[in-house]
Amino acid sequence: MRILVTGGAGFIGSNFVRRIVDGALSGISSITVLDKLTYAGTLTNLKGLPQDSFEFIEGDICDQDLTLKLAKSHDAIVNFAAESHVDRSISGSRDFINTNVLGTQTLLDAVRHGSVTTFVQVSTDEVYGSIAEGSWPETDPLLPNSPYAASKASADLVSRSYFRTYGLDVRVTRCSNNYGPRQFPEKVIPLFVTNLIDGLKVPIYGSGSNVRDWLHVDDHCRGIQAVLINGKAGEIYNIGGGTELTNAELTRKILDIMGEDESRIEYVEDRLGHDLRYSVDITKISRELGYKPLVNLEIGLRETVEWYQENEQWWRPLKNR
Repeated sequence: MRILVTGGAGFIGSNFVRRIVDGALSGISSITVLDKLTYAGTLTNLKGLPQDSFEFIEGDICDQDLTLKLAKSHDAIVNFAAESHVDRSISGSRDFINTNVLGTQTLLDAVRHGSVTTFVQVSTDEVYGSIAEGSWPETDPLLPNSPYAASKASADLVSRSYFRTYGLDVRVTRCSNNYGPRQFPEKVIPLFVTNLIDGLKVPIYGSGSNVRDWLHVDDHCRGIQAVLINGKAGEIYNIGGGTELTNAELTRKILDIMGEDESRIEYVEDRLGHDLRYSVDITKISRELGYKPLVNLEIGLRETVEWYQENEQWWRPLKNR
């Protein structure tokens, strides 16, 4: 299988590439990484991998000529390429619409005319909106509440339409909040860890009562791998971590790991349209594909904190930028 990983220099995409290179996904004859190298995509995420283990192409998924050329020389595409930070989408949504919607549509058009047999669209639980209790199955309606979530929901719908209209083998995954090494330092966990390293306070939106399910990036990549290899065309699969925490609870865990107390917390004005709670039901992917999260949050969070403590040369230039 010749696989194209779009957004493969970003946080989740680069971890997926590392997983393939390490041999966790057999039957891969070649890997191509396509990335625009915007603020969150960096070649340092792929540092240390053998140079002959993948081909890197700097480019945009909105580039019709480039995507068509690549679709003619690959068997599968896993689309991680996205603008993904909610706050950035609130201050300006155009880039989110361009990349997340038009970029996905451009890739799907290329798939129509290329040799790609499987297209995996990597999405988010935020497309469902907010849920007060219970968990979303894949059949729940899409009710996004931020421009970012709306752009990802739109991409999901475009992907589904290409399955129904053109018969393409399109599979969609929707994950909960990811954490782990090499996550861009504006995201909550690396932001808080690096702020504490720098002697700064950690900003919590509102009262800190918003609830998120936390998923280690390794578990997420295992779920995507299962969908790529054994998933079914036209299907949607939720991928969750199984550990729900309020933002305040998560913050206290980080403070404890780093030997700090709650005097380092600064409560700030709440985010516009801030969703109260996300929770995905992973029954489908567990039953059909044998997925279950393996990384214990207490262990995974501690290892993540230690990674940022030991790799300042990675995050410092990104945070200063």
